[in-house]
Amino acid sequence: MNVIISYTSDKPLYLQIKDQIKEAILKGELRDGDLLPSVRAFANDIGVSVLTTRRVYDELEQEGLAVSQAGRGTFVSMGNLELLRDSKRRAVEEDMQKVIHHAKVFGVTKEELQKMVEILFEEEE
Repeated sequence: MNVIISYTSDKPLYLQIKDQIKEAILKGELRDGDLLPSVRAFANDIGVSVLTTRRVYDELEQEGLAVSQAGRGTFVSMGNLELLRDSKRRAVEEDMQKVIHHAKVFGVTKEELQKMVEILFEEEE
């Protein structure tokens, strides 16, 4: 698992890490039952404290995306995958509402906006 953290970001380290793990689960890079690295090993790999890593794992557990088994480790759990997907959709919808508002303010028609979305969406593929 490749996690990149920024020490200059306004986003707390634990949140940067947690978000990247959640994204890996959503993309299928991490699957149900996959063993996550040990807290100590993961902390050493990405250069953060074990307390930061422990917080990430604890919050993933609270959100139903990981499960810890004493003596065995922490595993990915897909129990809340649909909730995670829904939260991502909500974030996209919020951004789209802003775009629609700007389009209306600037006189961009619905058809023009749809064409822009199609072009930009295809460019990302």
